Amino acid sequence: MIKTLKYLFMTLVVVALTSCDKEDIGETATVSLAGEWMVTVDLVDASGNVIAEDPYGLGVMQIITYNTAANVPTEMWLSDLSNFWDFTVKVPCDAAAQTFGASSPLQNTSYDCTVTITDGKVVYGGTVSPSGAKADAISFLVEFSDDDPGMKYLMHGYRRTGLNGGAE
Repeated sequence: MIKTLKYLFMTLVVVALTSCDKEDIGETATVSLAGEWMVTVDLVDASGNVIAEDPYGLGVMQIITYNTAANVPTEMWLSDLSNFWDFTVKVPCDAAAQTFGASSPLQNTSYDCTVTITDGKVVYGGTVSPSGAKADAISFLVEFSDDDPGMKYLMHGYRRTGLNGGAE
């Protein structure tokens, strides 16, 4: 009798453990573009050629890209976390092509100005981080309505890897 109860109990435990289903949470629509990025800012001419590297002496700074509440692959948020110009904009994107930007100005939600983001792209494994680890690359051109006319900046860098004590 005890042996039968033991087998019955073990069978119930096995059935209980194997019948638990994990719910697949899935990913956001812009997962290929979203992340924490370590970037530098260079001043560029109208053709996108660098004319001054890090003109404000800001060094490497963090920006973020993330999904909108609509969870569609055609728009995302882009923010400099007040590290450069204090901007947060909802920018059109193509998550499948890993590109983003708009030819028309976008409203800044941080304060009243517009921001134009063009030529944005993410390249998987497109660069190397300071620790030597392969990392995803990001680059885009940005202009601000409250800056001097013709001032355009190239923001470029890598997806934060989490290596080297959080510096990457």
